[in-house]
Amino acid sequence: MVDEKIEATTWFLNGKDYVRSSYYMEDPATEFDIQGLELDWVGVCWDADFRSVDQRWQFYRFSGTRWQNVNDDNRKVYLTNAYRVLLTRARQGMVIYIPRGDPIDATRPPAFYVGTAAFLSKRGLPLLD
Repeated sequence: MVDEKIEATTWFLNGKDYVRSSYYMEDPATEFDIQGLELDWVGVCWDADFRSVDQRWQFYRFSGTRWQNVNDDNRKVYLTNAYRVLLTRARQGMVIYIPRGDPIDATRPPAFYVGTAAFLSKRGLPLLD
């Protein structure tokens, strides 16, 4: 979850001389910030809220201290569309970052991420180390 809202004009138009611009990775933009825009290059950080398990999408939200299933169909559509927006903004290229997870962090075990990485890899996306 992103707590701070970006100043869109500043984020998109300022260059490498301004630390709060998109040139740096200090401030992330959400699907709301970039909807309707096309960017040359996009970096998408994929979290455990939308994961592929046995070639099927599963939907979660982090609440309190743990991930909880999303059962409401409208929320599932919303989450799917949020990723769709993020994944359709790039004109020249995109990097999708999927964390490896951490076996000692109960909120980020590797099992939450390996299915999504495998799903995307099977569809032709190369994995980077």
